[in-house]
Amino acid sequence: MNRTPLLFLNVFVIATCGLIYELVAGTLSSYVLGDSVTQFSLIIGIYLFAMGVGSWLSGFIEKNIAEKFVDIELAVAVIGGFSAPLLFFSFANLSFFSIVLYGMVFIIGTLVGLEIPLLMRILKDELDFKDLVSRVLSLDYIGALAASLLFPLFLVPKLGLTRTSLLFGMLNAVVGIWATWLLEPLIRKNVNFLRVKGFVIILLLFAAFIKADKLTSLAEDALFTDDIIYAKSSPYQRIVVTKGKTGYALFLNGNLQFNSFDEYRYHEALVHPAFAAFGANPKRVLVLGGGDGLAIREVLKYPSVENVTLVDLDPMMTELSNNLPAIANLNKNALADKRVSVINNDAYVWLDNAETEPFDVAIVDFPDPNNFALGKLYTTRFYNLLKTKLKPDSAIVIQCTSPLIARNSYWCIIKTLESAGFHVKPYQTTVPSFGVWGYALAKLEPFETPKKPPGNIELKFLNDNSFASMFEFSTDTSLPKDEEIEINRLDNQALVRYYEAEWRRFE
Repeated sequence: MNRTPLLFLNVFVIATCGLIYELVAGTLSSYVLGDSVTQFSLIIGIYLFAMGVGSWLSGFIEKNIAEKFVDIELAVAVIGGFSAPLLFFSFANLSFFSIVLYGMVFIIGTLVGLEIPLLMRILKDELDFKDLVSRVLSLDYIGALAASLLFPLFLVPKLGLTRTSLLFGMLNAVVGIWATWLLEPLIRKNVNFLRVKGFVIILLLFAAFIKADKLTSLAEDALFTDDIIYAKSSPYQRIVVTKGKTGYALFLNGNLQFNSFDEYRYHEALVHPAFAAFGANPKRVLVLGGGDGLAIREVLKYPSVENVTLVDLDPMMTELSNNLPAIANLNKNALADKRVSVINNDAYVWLDNAETEPFDVAIVDFPDPNNFALGKLYTTRFYNLLKTKLKPDSAIVIQCTSPLIARNSYWCIIKTLESAGFHVKPYQTTVPSFGVWGYALAKLEPFETPKKPPGNIELKFLNDNSFASMFEFSTDTSLPKDEEIEINRLDNQALVRYYEAEWRRFE
């Protein structure tokens, strides 16, 4: 049997598995640490540097090269395979998660960097140097391409991060065992011991693969104070709902989105100022984000509303009410109302492509801009796209993070809206779960600040006094006078930089 093609196949598998582990670590770190660009940049840099270290260290291995290659392959299977569950547990239980994260990336990169030079040395007597290098590097890069395509399109949506790392750990172990047959004449001794180790590793990884949901839940139990009643991973985020003494709470990638105890304060403040500013009887309403249906619950209180279009990226969010009766009760089955149309699409793409009649009112309820993917939804380009879906007298409201904790971030959004041609009335309120929280009320034409909420609408929080007070800012939340606030554009993402710097102080 000609073993050379089969050993080249090992190069492809090594490259694919190595990049998969890197992508798992990068995605998980962006989930829990935010700022996906920074995290991925660091992880790619550390991984590539570690591969260089591994390649350098391979020069010190002079004996039993084939046996060492199999041992390294099995080590990658264990460390890479268990990387996702270990990182989840580390984040939940250790204060130095970043050290564990980057240390694991460095170890995996070093081991992968060791493998390919050793395999090239094993093959050097069977091929010319020119053919050897060209084939190894070609398969290395093809493996990287396969990993980069499989990871977002199939692996994460279908398996999730934990099962993905465990599956490729098993693949690494299978390759290690397979190599004991391909390289048996070169190993000479310890062949059976290497095979036993490989099979034990596969069994451990397979058991973890079967119990992957349990492993993730155990890690999450340490993260959340209250009992988890729902936990699912979508292609876009980790969705967790908990139940405690204060009620139900929704978390996306570990970040609190609402608590049923006080969410009505947030959502009444989000929705009703826009209706007060519009003044007439709005019929068509656009809601961007807000897949939990709570903002739509407030919108549907207006009898004049005939059509509500909800655009939310994640189908798992807009289906949450169907899967969890507690959420359906909280939003009063808003998404099942015949007036509501649900569109699962990127709001940025939808605004750019959709052909629709203009809306009277738009409610923009995106998560905070803690990474560049979300930051694009707060740029001048996005607000210019939004303008194309509005009437001249339409009113919009945008949630804008905390003007107390993230003061520059808040006013960056206000300034960006003004730069896009909107007339803006900033306002804020207090939501116990979040603290002081800010919003922007805006129209395309000059308008007076509304003095009270619309009449004949059932409200738990807002009244004439509380409504008027929202438009008053204290000294520590008002526009900073000693600092020039940048406009958030696609090519600078100033808002994400502001946000990361300000919220990091409280981590």
